[in-house]
Amino acid sequence: MRNIVVIIVLGLALLASSSIFIVREAQVGVLFQLGRIVRTDIGPGVHFKMPLIQDVRIFDSRIMTLDSQPERYLTSEKKDVNVDFFAKWRISEVGRYYTTTSGDELQAMQRLNPIIKEALRNQINQRTLQETVSDARSTMTETLVRTANEGTRNLGIEVVDVRIKRIDLPEEVSESVYNRMRAERSRVANELRSQGIEASETIRANADRERQVILANAERDAQRIRGEGDAKAADIYAQAYGRDAEFYGFHRSLESYRTAFENGDSVLVLDPDSEFFRYFDNAGRAE
Repeated sequence: MRNIVVIIVLGLALLASSSIFIVREAQVGVLFQLGRIVRTDIGPGVHFKMPLIQDVRIFDSRIMTLDSQPERYLTSEKKDVNVDFFAKWRISEVGRYYTTTSGDELQAMQRLNPIIKEALRNQINQRTLQETVSDARSTMTETLVRTANEGTRNLGIEVVDVRIKRIDLPEEVSESVYNRMRAERSRVANELRSQGIEASETIRANADRERQVILANAERDAQRIRGEGDAKAADIYAQAYGRDAEFYGFHRSLESYRTAFENGDSVLVLDPDSEFFRYFDNAGRAE
């Protein structure tokens, strides 16, 4: 009798445990009855189901991430670009999501990936490379989300956001572009060097011309000042000669002596009675 009671208690406990299920926060439950979906709106909390007849599947209702590998696309200019993007998505209709993907997240992303890639391809095909780069984080993102949601409506999936991480040129195109950029930079550098040399030559020529003008003006002013000085000196000498002719002649003779013997090694061959030695003779007689 006791064994029967224990069996009954264990059976009731097992029956109770199989009748209770818990849906946690950020999850949603789908209730199946004999393999058919009867409820798709089971929210967080403790719930009950009929054992053996009903079954429950729990799905994550949070936003999930699809991170795709970079892929090559063609712009309206027929230029290849490698685009790396990721998408944010969540389950919008659990029943339809389960029907189309069997509730498998990997299968859902495998079906979502080509839809977003096709939308991205159409957008890039309509834009030039410059427009693609400038619109990548603005208008093109909004269009991508709207277009992708049109394609995922039957999957029970809502695309929340699509973001482009990188836009690169293919390696073979990048090398060609870099070579053209180097050639262009070299051309610009050579042009700037030529302009610099031309400017430096112009500056030197102007400086030389100004130097010659300054020297000519200085020489002119110097000649004028010398002339004025000589004239003033001559005037002074004339005034001195008018006052004392003998002293003036003596002074002029001293200047002639100084000029003749200023080197210290000058030799003059003159007649002793020459006028040049007139004041030397007078000096001897004075003694």
